Parts: sequence; C-alpha cells; structure tokens
Amino acid sequence: MAETLLLTRTDVVRLLDQQALHTALREAFIAYSLRRSVAAQRFVVPLPATAPAGSNGMLLAPGLIDGIPAYSVKVHAKFPAQKPAIKGVLALHDLQTGDLLALMDSTYLTAMRTGIAGALGTDALARPDAGTIAIIGAGAQGELQLRALAAIRRLEQVVVYDTYHAAAVAFCTKLGPALDLPMRAEADLRKAVLAGDIVITATWAAAPFIDAAMLRPGTHVTTLGPDQPGKAEVAADALRAGLFVCDDPDLALSMGALGGVGLGRDAIHAELGEVLAGHKPGRPHARAITIFGSVGLAFQDLAAGWLVYQRARTEGVGTTVNFAQ
Repeated sequence: MAETLLLTRTDVVRLLDQQALHTALREAFIAYSLRRSVAAQRFVVPLPATAPAGSNGMLLAPGLIDGIPAYSVKVHAKFPAQKPAIKGVLALHDLQTGDLLALMDSTYLTAMRTGIAGALGTDALARPDAGTIAIIGAGAQGELQLRALAAIRRLEQVVVYDTYHAAAVAFCTKLGPALDLPMRAEADLRKAVLAGDIVITATWAAAPFIDAAMLRPGTHVTTLGPDQPGKAEVAADALRAGLFVCDDPDLALSMGALGGVGLGRDAIHAELGEVLAGHKPGRPHARAITIFGSVGLAFQDLAAGWLVYQRARTEGVGTTVNFAQ
C-alpha cells in the first residue's frame, strides 16, 4: 500500500489557490452536467437528542469527475453553535488502485469551494451591471461568498442583514475596509433584500424568509442554506416567479431549495454546468428574476482536494504515513 499524505488545515490554507480553484470548479461543473458518470450523493448522519440542536454528521460520496484520476470521500460534522460550524476530513483515493493518497482537513476546503461555487452561479446569472449586494447571514460563508464574488466582479456597495444585528455590524466593520467597499448593516430584512441587485443567503433557516414580493425585477438570488432536508430560505412563489438553476436536480428536490418548499422538477430551468457550457441559456433579459440554488456536491471537494494534493507533492508539504504498517 502506498504512503498517505497527511495535510492539516494550515497546510490546506497555504496550498489552495483561489484562482486555480475557480477554474477547476468551472470545468468540473461543466463536466458533471455534460459527462456525468456518477450522480451526486449526500447522506446525513442523525445524532441523538443529547447532541446540540441542529447538529448532525454528513457523508459526501463519491467525489468523482472526468479528468481527475482520483476519487474522494468527505466526512464532516455540522454543529451550528461551534466556530467553525463545519469540520471534518477529506480522503483522496487513487482511482486505479484505491490507495489512500491523502487525508486532509476539510474545513477551509469546504468553505472555499462553496464560496467559489456560489460566485460562479451568481456571476453566470446576475445582470452584468448588478452592483449592490445584499448578504443575508453575516457568518463565515456570507464572508466567503462576498470575497469570492468581489474577486471576479466589480461591486459598488454591500448591505448586510443578520438576525443578530451586531453580527451584521461586525461583518461590515471587518470587510468594508478589507474589500474597499461601502458597506452598511440593515436591521430590516425586507429592506435589505429590496436593496440588492444580487441577494446572497447563507443561513441555517428552517423556513423560507424571502417571498416574491421582496424581489425587484432584475434581481438575482443565490441561496446556499438548504443543503439537507428541513431547511429553506426562498419561498415557493419566489422560486416560481424566477428562473431557477441548480447544481444538481435530484438533490435540489430531495434536500435543496425546491424540496424545502415542496416544488417539483418542473421548477428547474437548468443545471449550472449546462449554463456555464452554453448548452442552456442563463438570464433571459435584464428584468428577469434569477435564482441559483446550491446544495454542494462531492466533486467540488475532489476538485479542491486534488489541487491541494498536487501542490503539496510539488512543494514537499505534509507528513506521510503508511496505514498498512
């Protein structure tokens, strides 16, 4: 059995290049939609009642995409009250031998690939002149979504809402100077949503809080919270009023933005990979409402993990072990 490379969170942060990941994920979404060999799978591991409210385990398998000679399996824990709320490991296996090539911390990797995947969907569907961003949920993922989008689009101003207003204020205080953007915390959810040309929601919400009446013509919404059954951010009437694009249809229905509000497959316009490849149109006109619903797919972890592994080998980073000894 080949040796396994162990990579800590510090290693992953050092090795994962944002621009390289952006390119890799764009290619991976297209490959998944056009040349899919294995459907995306996610399995929630329920924890006993003694565990903190909202906590669960999650297994994402398999991460497999055309062009990468490996597959990945990620096991992580979701504990909303903890910082970070998501933590775990990614196992990277050789596709031909099954050898465990690497075992790496998945916390930063998961956050980065989610942020960039959201930015890809937002950029593909939002109006080219959309300059005001509304961030709903002033947490770590809200920050990464904003940073990833700012890296590929010219933004004009940001409005931030959180159920804990102090968190929104702190978000603006930290990121306004860092991104050189005018930012303000808004205490009223409806006003925050109405202000945005682009609305990005990254919350733990169990019930939808954005309805059709809150969305101006031309608005784009990226909804990231619904990634397991029992979560929802955008109401059914808003989803029906807009053009809805997902990362995976089956997961959007079983545990994503559609499943959370009882909508069916007829609500799906396209997969993100189909839009990125030009096989299906994105935004039809400037006044259209567009919505990207991202559940998060295992191949995103593979794309990120493979970049980390390849660079680690080149630069001699990490510790090797032989689990067969």
